[in-house]
Amino acid sequence: MKRLLRDQVVLITGAARGIGEHTARLAAARGARLSLVGLEPDRLRGLAGELDGAACFEADVTDSAALEAAVAGTLRQFGRIDCVIANAGVAGLGTVATGDVEALARTVEVNLIGVMRTAAATAAPVIAACGYYLLVSSTAAFTALPGMSAYCAAKAGVEHFGNALRLELAHHGVAVGTAHPGWVDTDLVRDAKDDLPSFRAAFGSLPWPVGSTSSVEQCAHAFVRGVEHRRRRVYVPRAIAGVQLLRTVVNSGFSDRLVRRRSRSLVPQLEQEVAALGRSFGAHSAETAGGDAR
Repeated sequence: MKRLLRDQVVLITGAARGIGEHTARLAAARGARLSLVGLEPDRLRGLAGELDGAACFEADVTDSAALEAAVAGTLRQFGRIDCVIANAGVAGLGTVATGDVEALARTVEVNLIGVMRTAAATAAPVIAACGYYLLVSSTAAFTALPGMSAYCAAKAGVEHFGNALRLELAHHGVAVGTAHPGWVDTDLVRDAKDDLPSFRAAFGSLPWPVGSTSSVEQCAHAFVRGVEHRRRRVYVPRAIAGVQLLRTVVNSGFSDRLVRRRSRSLVPQLEQEVAALGRSFGAHSAETAGGDAR
């Protein structure tokens, strides 16, 4: 059953730009009251000023104290939290063999542990509201590409964390969904294309729908529909649902053999490009330039 967003309080992490920003704009247009959480205070304040009545809070999702302060501020302003969209995310560059292990760990910490901390910080008010969580996973939860080991691991973790959280909170009347976007035209994806010719080459060889790109507006519409219908799964584009159903084939030895044909040359090229780049995250990432990449 569809639940209108009018007067619903929606807390969004990673709200300063990209998917988070566009989802906030669309939710506000449908009457939601927004709590914007992220790492770019100037952008957050600017967005909050555009979205009448929105609140904003600077917080790193790996910092439970900062998240709890954001939740407390949200409750002071709005008195409740009906929905949480755990959207903050980063993507480290490089492979396990030659990349920065701290960047790998940070990717998991933000994308997976950050979702856990967000859920824990907001659990009490969401339970009180019989609310809804949308945890942003990815198509990477059930596909794999070389150079994305930590990102794939984190997003697979988000998917299964959501499955378990759904069971834990069901008796409270709380619903939990996971979102599985493919490639979305955000700073995170554009940075990877700009920085790494090997990524552009690999991306160009991916089959539909895994190789398709969605706009941030399309992704935001899918997220808002998911919230309104309290969906268990949100796919962007919808055809990604078929990829999840075929995940056993996608991750089979046959598929591995197909990918290995190209990875023999692309992986060494990727490692050389990341070494020459001199950084482990995209130019717009919070880990590089104080921004929210997604």
